[in-house]
Amino acid sequence: MKYQKLKKAIVLLADGTIFHGKAVGKEGTAFGEVCFNTGMTGYQEIFTDPSYFGQLMVTTNAHIGNYGVNDEEVESDSIKISGLICKNFSYDYSRDNSNGSLEDFLNAHNLLAISDVDTRALVSYIRDNGSMNALISTEVDNIEGLKKQLAEVPQMAGLELSSKVSTKEPYFFGDENAPIKIAALDLGIKTNILRNLAKRDAYIKVFPYNATYEDLKAFNPDGYFLSNGPGDPEPLVDAQNVAKQIIADNKPLFGICLGHQVIALANGISTYKMHNGHRGINHPVKNLVTGKGEITSQNHGFAINREETEAHSDIEITHVHLNDHTVAGIKMKSKNCFSVQYHPEASPGPHDSSYLFDQFISNIKS
Repeated sequence: MKYQKLKKAIVLLADGTIFHGKAVGKEGTAFGEVCFNTGMTGYQEIFTDPSYFGQLMVTTNAHIGNYGVNDEEVESDSIKISGLICKNFSYDYSRDNSNGSLEDFLNAHNLLAISDVDTRALVSYIRDNGSMNALISTEVDNIEGLKKQLAEVPQMAGLELSSKVSTKEPYFFGDENAPIKIAALDLGIKTNILRNLAKRDAYIKVFPYNATYEDLKAFNPDGYFLSNGPGDPEPLVDAQNVAKQIIADNKPLFGICLGHQVIALANGISTYKMHNGHRGINHPVKNLVTGKGEITSQNHGFAINREETEAHSDIEITHVHLNDHTVAGIKMKSKNCFSVQYHPEASPGPHDSSYLFDQFISNIKS
């Protein structure tokens, strides 16, 4: 009965291509860069990941919502994607520890979602043609008007988005009596990163994206962390300057995803917009130091320049992505600094890379 009441909806890509579907609940129009995630589980964590701010999420798994939602399985205080595009949306759910349905969760956060889209065809099209701006809408009789609105949406390249998701005021996470203090620059930080640091006996003070090195240093931390986040890393000049100063003082520094890109830029290594990025929980990475492989969780649309990294006298490539040989991790040879392009805090998983948090704590202690 619910299916029969669903209102028609469309996905309109910037090049004019249209895919048809049905509105899950809320009606209207939502804009963003269209991207896809290949994870078989973890949809709630994806939707609340600040790194996805400004993006329309296509989930390649055929069923979304089938296990409901849980209040603990969030990566921030709200949904961060611009809209959801899926194949089969499950209004009914089954899991013992669910707190409710995904439908109610989306409605509570006022998110537009559409289902019954041929996501295999849509993802195939994005893979061939690259990520681009798009919209989802129930205004199916206003195509020309929607095209005009879509043309005014800014491109992701050159877009600074950390300011949209970063904390406005500093806050603390963990046990204040913990032996290790870490200053974290919030460029769009995931909660599970903080959990992973806290369970390794660290007390974290989280600072806004535009905090200065003096702000962070006043906490008298034992180490510094640069977080993940959305958008293009190049406009984050303040964060790059913070990274340069931490590196110059040779303080323990760890960066994840956007933080990894900021560290590269601080070392004069450029970044670039990828054809359609890496998003999923099944990405193969090789640790060049140990020779071991890792299955990793990834979410990024930008990467650092490999040729420039290889030519840098003080940078060693520690990890590579085995699908396309992009740089997945680096460390500085003369400084206490390293970073990775993927997510060792992976929630719901895999957890092959959680050792990187141990490595950071070891760097601090040594």
